[in-house]
Amino acid sequence: MEKREISNRDDIVLLVNSFYDKVKADDLIGFIFNDVAKVNWQRHLPVMYNFWEGLLLDGGNYKGNVMDPHFKLNRLIPLEPAYFERWLQLFEATVTENFTGEKAILAVTRARSIKGIMSFKMDQVNRPGDSKQIPLVNPGNKQ
Repeated sequence: MEKREISNRDDIVLLVNSFYDKVKADDLIGFIFNDVAKVNWQRHLPVMYNFWEGLLLDGGNYKGNVMDPHFKLNRLIPLEPAYFERWLQLFEATVTENFTGEKAILAVTRARSIKGIMSFKMDQVNRPGDSKQIPLVNPGNKQ
């Protein structure tokens, strides 16, 4: 298949479907989606289309709290940094296989940011005693 620009919802659908096909079959994280979360794909995929369309094409159809379902899932199974790393690897591979251009670069950049934020927040919940007391503001800005 020839790579193309991400320019419309059909491209988002291809990205999301191809990505989650990899996720469902993955040896490391597939069980989280298939067995633990028991994802209803007919309901979940359109939410993900809206989410990624909003991030990449400025669509406004996503309604929801990104973190809440992940915090709930984390109560069932600790979401470890390795899981987020694998999620990112699969996402980047999907983008690289199917797309090119600025929106493809943006998709990877946004995915890296999502991975970093989610991994950090789950690690804070799962290992509260290990907190390095990272300040939320720049400590150099003393008044």
